[in-house]
Amino acid sequence: MKTTRNFARGSLAAIVISASSTFSYASPQDYEFQLVSAEVKQGPDAEVSVRLVDKRNGQPVSDAVIFTTRMDMAPEGMEAMTTPVEELPSGQAGTYKFKTNLSMEGGWRFQLGAKVQGEGETVSGEVVVKATP
Repeated sequence: MKTTRNFARGSLAAIVISASSTFSYASPQDYEFQLVSAEVKQGPDAEVSVRLVDKRNGQPVSDAVIFTTRMDMAPEGMEAMTTPVEELPSGQAGTYKFKTNLSMEGGWRFQLGAKVQGEGETVSGEVVVKATP
C-alpha cells in the first residue's frame, strides 16, 4: 500500500515538473516593434506603420491593443517637440498603422505601449522614423 502511494506521488511530481517545463511564458522583452519603412514622407498626413513581432519565433502579433503613443524629435535633440498620433485601420495581421504630422525633416522617435493577449505586463518599445521631403 505504501509503495503504491509513493509511486503515485512520484508519478504526480514527475508530471507536474514535466508540464511546467513544456510551457514557456513570454515576457515583455520577448516582443519588438519594427518599422515597416524607416523613411516616411514629411507632412501633415504622414503614415507610419509598425510591426509587432514575437522575437522567440519571428511571428507577427495580432490583436494587440496599442494604448500609448508618443512621437517626438528626440533624435534631433528636440524631445519637447511632439506631434499627435492617430491609429488607423491596418489590413495586415501584426501591423499597426498610424497617421501623424511630421512637420520637419529628420529623425522622429515613436514610442509605443501595448497590451498583448495573455501577457500580464505592458509591451513597450520605440523606433526612429526619418521624415524625408
